[in-house]
Amino acid sequence: MDKLSYEDASKELNAIVKRVEDGDASVSETVELLERGKVLLTICYKELDKANGKLVELTEIMGKLEEV
Repeated sequence: MDKLSYEDASKELNAIVKRVEDGDASVSETVELLERGKVLLTICYKELDKANGKLVELTEIMGKLEEV
């Protein structure tokens, strides 16, 4: 899978959505764009999941520090 940051994947995904919505692409290009979009969406979800995990971890640490 591509090693893109969330920001880069999101930016490319937005460009794909715009291109598909504008109807500028042929049917075969649209299929390719949608396939690429699936890959990018997976990258975005994985990056968001990692960030959420870090937030949960930090929240737990902060809660323990407040108990002291």
